[in-house]
Amino acid sequence: MIHSSDLLEFTPMDKAGNLRRSGASQVVAGDMRGQDQGIALGSPLYQEVKRKLIDSLRGGEWKPADVIPSEKQLAARYGVSIGTVRKAVDEMVAEKLLVRHQGRGTYVVSHSNQRQFFYFFRIVGADGTRQVPSVELLHFARTKADATQAARLGVTPGARLISFVNKLSIAGAPAVIDEIAVSEALFPELTQQSLRERPNTIYHFYQERFGISVVRIEEQISAVTADAFHAETLGLAQGSPLLLIRRVAYTFRDQPVEYRNSYVNTKDHVYVCESGRAE
Repeated sequence: MIHSSDLLEFTPMDKAGNLRRSGASQVVAGDMRGQDQGIALGSPLYQEVKRKLIDSLRGGEWKPADVIPSEKQLAARYGVSIGTVRKAVDEMVAEKLLVRHQGRGTYVVSHSNQRQFFYFFRIVGADGTRQVPSVELLHFARTKADATQAARLGVTPGARLISFVNKLSIAGAPAVIDEIAVSEALFPELTQQSLRERPNTIYHFYQERFGISVVRIEEQISAVTADAFHAETLGLAQGSPLLLIRRVAYTFRDQPVEYRNSYVNTKDHVYVCESGRAE
């Protein structure tokens, strides 16, 4: 069962069983005037402006929830027309990297609000009700990457990882088990205590504590049956049907930063994927 949306891209498996990156979207010919201010030749000009804007986000020049310079200021900075800047910004708004606030400016998207949270958390009640889950940390360990984890996270097999398991409950009922692995090199100071005491969502925690913004995810969905651990944790009979969601989360420039397996109790909850909805 495959779905796609603005933020969630589902890609096929290669022969080794690894997720294959989807190719870059085709771009139409753009404004090709004046390639100065470090703008490279060979690409539509707005794409080069977008690349520079993303580099500034990745480098921390503008942090989540910061307002970026005006289109006029950016046009002067890169030596291009306002229309070229606007096209680059429009695309970044569509990709949920930036958000426009009427009369206030354009801001870097932050994971600190509920609206952004539901771009990534797609488990809802069978009646469509959306609720922020409560989270219980069940397990935390420093481990070494197996072949699958290494391929998903772009590290070598045996690289040091931090692995942890969360139980997510909705309206007091266990709904999801998240088994998450991240590279210790990217999250060197991640501890069991900091995870347990984080005041907000996991992606907001990555963003605020480690300067890592998740901007895109890829997911693969399959049906499985509950083993003894998943059944007991979710309060089900062993062998009950579960939805398994394999996710890779990416920061800027398609750098993978998290690999997770989510086991979802579908008795009272469903997975919802929305595509093409106007903002």
